[in-house]
Amino acid sequence: MYVTLKDYLRESRLFQSRALIAAVLVVLVLAVLLTRLVVLQIVNHQHFTTLSQDNRVKVLPLPPTRGLIHDRNGLILAQNLPTFSLEVIPERVNDLANTLQELGKIVTISESDYKRFEQLRHQRRRFDSIPIRVRLDPEEVARLTANRHRFPGVEIEAKLLRHYPLEDKTAHVVGYVGRINEQELQTIDASSYSGTSHIGKTGVEKYYEDTLHGKVGLQQVEVNALGRIIRVLHSEPPVPGQNLRLSLDAGLQNAAIEAFGEEKGAAVAIDPRNGTILALVSHPGFDPNLFVEGISAKEYAALQQSESKPLFNRAIRGQYPPGSTIKPFIGLAGLETGTMSASQKNYCPGFFQLPGHSHKYRDWRKGGHGGVNLEEAITQSCDVYFYALAHQMGIDRLHNFLSRFGFGQRTGVDITGERRGLLPSREWKRETRRQAWYPGETLIVGIGQGYLLATPLQLAHATATLAARGMNYPPRVVESISSDYASDAPSNIGKPNSLQQHGPGNWSKVIESMAQVVEGQRGTARSLKNDNYRIAGKTGTAQVFTVKQDEEYDEDKVEKKMRDHALFIAFAPIEEPRIAVSVIVENGGHGGSVAAPIAKRIMDYHLLGQ
Repeated sequence: MYVTLKDYLRESRLFQSRALIAAVLVVLVLAVLLTRLVVLQIVNHQHFTTLSQDNRVKVLPLPPTRGLIHDRNGLILAQNLPTFSLEVIPERVNDLANTLQELGKIVTISESDYKRFEQLRHQRRRFDSIPIRVRLDPEEVARLTANRHRFPGVEIEAKLLRHYPLEDKTAHVVGYVGRINEQELQTIDASSYSGTSHIGKTGVEKYYEDTLHGKVGLQQVEVNALGRIIRVLHSEPPVPGQNLRLSLDAGLQNAAIEAFGEEKGAAVAIDPRNGTILALVSHPGFDPNLFVEGISAKEYAALQQSESKPLFNRAIRGQYPPGSTIKPFIGLAGLETGTMSASQKNYCPGFFQLPGHSHKYRDWRKGGHGGVNLEEAITQSCDVYFYALAHQMGIDRLHNFLSRFGFGQRTGVDITGERRGLLPSREWKRETRRQAWYPGETLIVGIGQGYLLATPLQLAHATATLAARGMNYPPRVVESISSDYASDAPSNIGKPNSLQQHGPGNWSKVIESMAQVVEGQRGTARSLKNDNYRIAGKTGTAQVFTVKQDEEYDEDKVEKKMRDHALFIAFAPIEEPRIAVSVIVENGGHGGSVAAPIAKRIMDYHLLGQ
């Protein structure tokens, strides 16, 4: 039996080497820890102090109160109403789907509410508060408050919501606000809209967005570990948006809408003394309150698919042939360019033929008007007279003269979405159609048909310029801007442009001819004659489709949507004009019997208070 003796010397060396390695490792670990402590507490001291402070102190944006919008008499057109909304912060909710399901048992949450919430959730950050229900009633608020402990990350927020008391009556002028979308986020100053979820989308709300919005404030608060606010450390109050007073008369606006009844169309009334808009109607309208918090897909589809097109602003975007309402301007062009005299008579056999052509350009009266001068041609709306005058002038002179009244160009009104209409010329046709201009097309322009298109606003603006004897004021809808810290100040109303006149008497002759449209025995709007004030006007009928050479237009055999548009322009009183009006009734038929009475009701309300 052998006994193995221990090698104490070897074991001692092994132990010492292991102890040395362990000591080195401990020293290295300590060195790493010490280095990290130096980095954290000395090198990055300021950085981590700031982070620590951010965990305790939060800076919250304070959204400004949006400015109010009034009419000329102080009636509220856009206001901010207090309301409660149910909002969710996704970052603080463990089971979002279950939370939403449970909330639906306490308050009614529709399918459209869920869809809007999901859409907003993908647009915003996880720590943003996202509304799931708006306009909670007091009973719903009470139920949610009683169950609030069950829903961490769910808040009931009090806020101001935009509201339009007159609903559809001023929708196309005032416009509406809506939630900021992704496209708008790319263009706006994010810091200016911190805490703000809405922005002007159309009308005055959009045009004056910077004025109405105000300036965002901030609040520095101390919060606990759960994110609850403990106290306010510092606050900079927001600056409210400025208020707008419109030149619009809500009563006049309502009277114009009522005058349309079931008809579709537009009306614009302007004060020719300064260019301020008294009424701007596009009928039918829509309720802008539907868009503030997001309209449902069903409601939006109903508006879009409606044959009456309530979302379409006919007053500034509708482009129509002006028909015979252009004739006073064509007549004035003839006088001002010396093409003809007011007393010169032309014979109207019921048609006009270009020299060397067999095609007949027919008058609206089959048997013709006989010999007529300018006054008789305007009074009776003789087409043949203006065919001949347009042919004599040529399209170039017509284009140049009509452009001075703003045809074919935007008026610059302070509402978004205005279209420019169309004032054709040789150059325009060559560039857009790559075709030559034909003499027959000039004749058609002479009676307000063919390529010539104008918006109701353009017609009202041109009529106001005629009423003011050449003083061309840019049309404006905002009369003044005010705030809680400043007095009323006029808005940026443009300076008038005085049109050059070769003979002031020429303007008087045209205006007196328009007076005979109402006062003359053969005037096309003689039903408007009254003892209270004198009206200068012109009726118009614009074709929706072309009638062939050998066919006759029979209104009774044409379906409503294919009937002629009815137009009327006017201003009053003739001696000192205070209102200029343009009216178009889509598929209304005759300007004298359909559009003119609407204009009369507008003028009666403004001049007589009736």
